[in-house]
Amino acid sequence: MDTATARKRLEEIRAGLERSIAVLKGEQELDERVSDYPQDPADAGANLSESERTQAVLHVARTQRSEVLDALRRIEQGTYGTCVDCGAGGPEGRLEARPEAARCVSCQAKWARLRR
Repeated sequence: MDTATARKRLEEIRAGLERSIAVLKGEQELDERVSDYPQDPADAGANLSESERTQAVLHVARTQRSEVLDALRRIEQGTYGTCVDCGAGGPEGRLEARPEAARCVSCQAKWARLRR
């Protein structure tokens, strides 16, 4: 994938993630305001669960946005498409499927195992 196409896709992904983050932050603030009012214990449990779910989705969206921003920086630096661990060029299909990918498939598998 050429860098102009990659940049365009990454910018679109970034914009979508930022919209999602804004919505999730709004839901989080609403949950915090609602939690200030006395509630039925059953409702409190449901609200806590929803709040935790919102927190988890917000965390994932922020992580994805960070990966996209890192990929945009790699385009600027001229290292996009090169594995950040081993320096090998990534297969074209990998970047088409995941334009924010920083590692080749082999290094990504190793990295994922270490993070568990």
